[in-house]
Amino acid sequence: MTGLVTSFGSGAMTNSIQDVTGEAQGFFVIGSNTTEQHPVIGMGIRQAVKQRGAKLIVADPRRIPLADHATIHLRHRPGSDIALLNALMHVLIAEELYDKAFVAERTEGFEDLKTKVAHYTPEAAEEITGVPAEQVREAARLMATLKPMALLYAMGITQHITGHQNVMSCANLQMLLGNMGVPGGGVNPLRGQSNVQGACDMGGLPNYYPGYQSVAVDAAHDKFEAAWGAPLGREPGLTVVEMFNKAEEGQIKALFVLGENPMLSDPDVNHVRRCLEHLDFLVVQDIFLTETAELADVVLPGASFAEKSGTLSNTERRVQMVVPAVPLPGQARADWDVICDLARRIQGTPPDAPYAGFCYASPAKVMEEIAALTPSYGGIRHERLGSQGLQWPCPTTDHPGTKVLHVGKFSRGLGRFMPVDWLPPAEQPDEEYPFVLTTGRVLYHYHTGSLTRRAKGLAAIYPEGKVEIHPEDARTLGIADGAMVRVSSRRGSVTAKAEVTERTQAGLVFMTFHFAEAAANMLTIAALDPVSKIPEYKVCAVKVEPA
Repeated sequence: MTGLVTSFGSGAMTNSIQDVTGEAQGFFVIGSNTTEQHPVIGMGIRQAVKQRGAKLIVADPRRIPLADHATIHLRHRPGSDIALLNALMHVLIAEELYDKAFVAERTEGFEDLKTKVAHYTPEAAEEITGVPAEQVREAARLMATLKPMALLYAMGITQHITGHQNVMSCANLQMLLGNMGVPGGGVNPLRGQSNVQGACDMGGLPNYYPGYQSVAVDAAHDKFEAAWGAPLGREPGLTVVEMFNKAEEGQIKALFVLGENPMLSDPDVNHVRRCLEHLDFLVVQDIFLTETAELADVVLPGASFAEKSGTLSNTERRVQMVVPAVPLPGQARADWDVICDLARRIQGTPPDAPYAGFCYASPAKVMEEIAALTPSYGGIRHERLGSQGLQWPCPTTDHPGTKVLHVGKFSRGLGRFMPVDWLPPAEQPDEEYPFVLTTGRVLYHYHTGSLTRRAKGLAAIYPEGKVEIHPEDARTLGIADGAMVRVSSRRGSVTAKAEVTERTQAGLVFMTFHFAEAAANMLTIAALDPVSKIPEYKVCAVKVEPA
């Protein structure tokens, strides 16, 4: 059994970046350090606040830079998002501040939601979230006045064992407020990496064919089986963490890792290493010799965005053309070309065979097949993309693309409220590991640093990993700003420089995962959301001590 590892996530912005930043009267940003992780959108939010007087509510355990521009900053505890969201909805319903017309005309399940959130009074939620009850009321009342209000979230919402429920709660809130299907509103997940949206769109999720067509639906299965001329399984595949577990058990013998660096990006890195070492064969295709590539049996030279042609699909569902700016260096090849060549060799197809099956004359031919099999991409062709691209759904070749989803009605007809209960994180602080660790990024580095740490200017600005710790905790532990500290969890230990700061809360420490020398994912836990199977990167228990 062989696995394929790439980077992907789930979800799509219901709205466009321009209408969110240009037309929203208010913003609710939860679980997104927007100015550092998505700086273009973050700049648009700041400009809307400064230039148009838009109101901003931020929900984040840390005092992120965007909080400096916020009317209200809700500093909830990591992993308490559902309790906070339910408490906001409790106030909106109890004080009859919700959009009654929208709820009556365009939704179902309101009574179930009302019953569920009745238990989440601001006072009850305060016990879970740490957010003062009156501040929750203030935020809910402000939200009710903002028409439209855009909700934006990122991995601070999804990277929990309740990630899919967190997303449902965000959708519940925006439907309750009537902020769906309108410019300047919507539920807008901000994707974490280049073309994460495109990877999901093209079937990079184990339970979907391209275009989110379920492998469990007979019609979708039969369509792709006929088009691809090969028998296809009806059961969902495995996510990355599940693949590693199967590798350790000996059920996966080989992995092909494409443009991903799980030796830094995946939780419980020591476990990842053990799993990779259990493999009979590891292939990595990348543009640099990453920490994962160093363990590979074969390393294939990949092509960067500037060296290949094709498309990327960005966070607002916009499919954009990429054209080469420089020639491919050395033996590097485009990803699609390598995959097709491997497939032909596995099939025993001669390299000079006519273009059929895994033989394509160009990336444009790949897009034609995508359009033929994927309704949401049905009208997208390379020659239509130009400099602006097209936003899916774009079902026909004369369709202009879709800027805002759910205008007039939801894809299923009525929007269904999905009430959910708060559940605690998989791992809680205790006497041995008394702190909560949460992870994220800084403006100057990207993901595992494979690109940005090779840029001398960025490396000079932010050269090493740090551990953010609150002044109260630092005094208790005898840790000075700039001192070396050891952070340990049940899975490993790392050493890094302390940054004593009030950006974090007492009892909470923060680290980035960009730095191999201080790899935060040595500490994180591989507990998974049972539905989305995303790991709980944002909460684990640690201890901190002078190094």
